[in-house]
Amino acid sequence: MNPIGYAIFAIILIVAVVVSWVLALTYRKNVVEKKNSESAEKAREILDNAVKEAEAKKKEILLEAKEESIKTKNDLDKEISNRRNEVQKMEKRVLSREENLDRKTEAVEKKEANLASREQALEKQKAKVEDLEAKRLQELERISGLTSEQAKEYLLKTVEDEVKHETAVLVKELETRAKEEAGKKAKEYVVTAIQKCAVDHVAETTISLVQLPNDEMKGRIIGREGRNIRTLETMTGVDLIIDDTPEAVILSSFDPVRREVARIALEKLIVDGRIHPARIEEMVEKAQKEVEQMMREEGENTTLEVGVQGIHPELVRLLGKMKFRTSYGQNALKHSMEVAQLCGLLAAEIGVDVRTAKRAGLLHDIGKSVDHEMEGSHIQIGVDLCRKYKESALIINAVEAHHGDVEPESLIACIVQAADAISAARPGARRETLETYTTRLKQLEDIANGFKGVDKSFAIQAGREIRIMVVPEQVTDADMVLLARDISKQVESEMEYPGTIKVNLIRESRVTDYAK
Repeated sequence: MNPIGYAIFAIILIVAVVVSWVLALTYRKNVVEKKNSESAEKAREILDNAVKEAEAKKKEILLEAKEESIKTKNDLDKEISNRRNEVQKMEKRVLSREENLDRKTEAVEKKEANLASREQALEKQKAKVEDLEAKRLQELERISGLTSEQAKEYLLKTVEDEVKHETAVLVKELETRAKEEAGKKAKEYVVTAIQKCAVDHVAETTISLVQLPNDEMKGRIIGREGRNIRTLETMTGVDLIIDDTPEAVILSSFDPVRREVARIALEKLIVDGRIHPARIEEMVEKAQKEVEQMMREEGENTTLEVGVQGIHPELVRLLGKMKFRTSYGQNALKHSMEVAQLCGLLAAEIGVDVRTAKRAGLLHDIGKSVDHEMEGSHIQIGVDLCRKYKESALIINAVEAHHGDVEPESLIACIVQAADAISAARPGARRETLETYTTRLKQLEDIANGFKGVDKSFAIQAGREIRIMVVPEQVTDADMVLLARDISKQVESEMEYPGTIKVNLIRESRVTDYAK
């Protein structure tokens, strides 16, 4: 196809597109105009309906507003009428009150007039009474022969004497009550301290047993012509008992330190196997140093356990030495530790310095560590040691007063006394020989049997109680109180014993008859 044909075809195509576009626009315009006309009709209908509904709503609202206004008017009318009624009632009440006030005012005025007249009458009577009182005093002075001043002095003196007597009775009652309360409190404190403090009791021994590997070792310990055993006994001051006891040697001495040195030295010799005089001397020296070190360590452990610091090292060593000292079978170091603990507990109960109390309790028997080496009682030795190593005056007084040799100067000294007695009186803490024990029980029963009216007496509870049967025909219930007191006083004056002894009197009356 030639270019002209292409151009004609393009022109035709363009004309066709333009015509189709024009036709489409015309169609759309017609459709839009038709829709607009329909929408306008619908809008007119909606507006007409809305106007009609608004008119109807307007009428309804107007009717409701009229009804509401009528109702409000009626309510206001009722309220106004009610308030008018209330105001009328209040006016009536005010009027009645005013009338009452007027009547009361008149009554008060009448009472005031009556009171004024009565007051005048009382004044007249008062004057008459004064005149009569003066005449009575004159008559009393004439009868008694005393002036009013003398009578006053007499009455005051009488009243003063009565007040003094009543005051003395009251003071006596208060003192008795205070003593009873103090006794109860003291018992509570002591019981609490005893319950909180529990220590082991170590029995006194005078022998030590050393086990041998075999019986042949006995001959080696004795040595040629007994030279080894003599050397060992001379160096330690201990008796070696070699008898038929199998594989054992007994060390006997009343000095526990020497006995401990001998035991350690002998055990070392047995382990070493070389037993001759030179070796024995060497082992004894080593054992002495070991025991010395043991005493220092034991003293340090004791101060740490009790909680007492700042004690002189020499006193600490002496405390450790008390491990090997006993008193009536009670270990001296254990006793001192227990007393220290009890002192701390009692001090805490009554509110004094716990550390100072523990220190005094721990050092109270320090003299027992060297009392076999020095002259004097363990109390005086302990006081000298405490002074030497710069202990305070309070501690020194507690040490000096714990057995009542001097008066206690502080509450801590009294606490040490109580704690020492508690520790010594604990069951099992101390023991005595059978002979001493039976003698004490017999003496206790003899004291009771020596009183008139006592039938039988029995020492029980290891001598801590005496039970006494009295003859009912000879001893009345009232007499029993005085008899128990007399027996207690005689026991206190004639016997020495730890703790307390309970005197228990029993009076029994029996009536017997037979049915035949």
